[in-house]
Amino acid sequence: MATLPLFRLDGRVALVSGAGRGIGAATALALAEAGADVAVLSRTPDQIEAVAQQVRELGRRAVAIPTDAGDAEAVAGAVARVAEELGGIDVVVSVTGGSMPRPFTHTHDEALRKSFENNVVHGVRLVREAVPHQAKSEAASVVMVSSSTGHLVGRGYLAYGAAKASLDHAVRMMAADLNPRIRVNAVAPGAILTEALEVAAADPEMKATLENHTPLRRIGVPEDIAAAILYLASPASSYVTGQVLAVDGGLVAPNMPLPIPDVEI
Repeated sequence: MATLPLFRLDGRVALVSGAGRGIGAATALALAEAGADVAVLSRTPDQIEAVAQQVRELGRRAVAIPTDAGDAEAVAGAVARVAEELGGIDVVVSVTGGSMPRPFTHTHDEALRKSFENNVVHGVRLVREAVPHQAKSEAASVVMVSSSTGHLVGRGYLAYGAAKASLDHAVRMMAADLNPRIRVNAVAPGAILTEALEVAAADPEMKATLENHTPLRRIGVPEDIAAAILYLASPASSYVTGQVLAVDGGLVAPNMPLPIPDVEI
């Protein structure tokens, strides 16, 4: 059996949430390059339409649907529209989430609730809505975007790290629930050069710190994550489910420790 064709997605439909920029946009284009028709969802109409146009220029069908991941009704409507306009859903990629770091003593209940909502609930909701459509596919796959913060330990990231750790286990539980029809996996990026990291990367000292604390000595780019997502979305990973793939340059500790002082007694 030839190996490279296993990475193809010809005739498949992929839905990418959070696709307006960064990892989501790079993923949408990678899936299109592999042969998939792609639906791109985000709250930013201009951005996702630009991504959709790039998909079309690759010779694939594309639909851009402005969607707030926190709006359950909007998500349900978007999923239904994708299935109707593109003829089904084979692959779902969720690139939603995020949370600002803060000291433990300032991490109040609302910050915890909001982080869990953004990083776990929104993605799981999307998958739940897509399952009836994916169950009709012969090669259904879900890929969630987690974070290295879900398994590394450092100050300031309680809300974000706990939520991403929860997402990692949700991936395992969804895989158990959806076997054998739908595979569910995740990628856990480290420091990736997206808009969120541009300020740090533009500062030579901060950039050097990030690079020097990363075993592979560089900051990742969205295409690094998109390539891993393509693997998990494609038949190349047909014997893989319930896994969280670290794509972080080999991190064993955070590469940008925050200057948060000890708690005073």
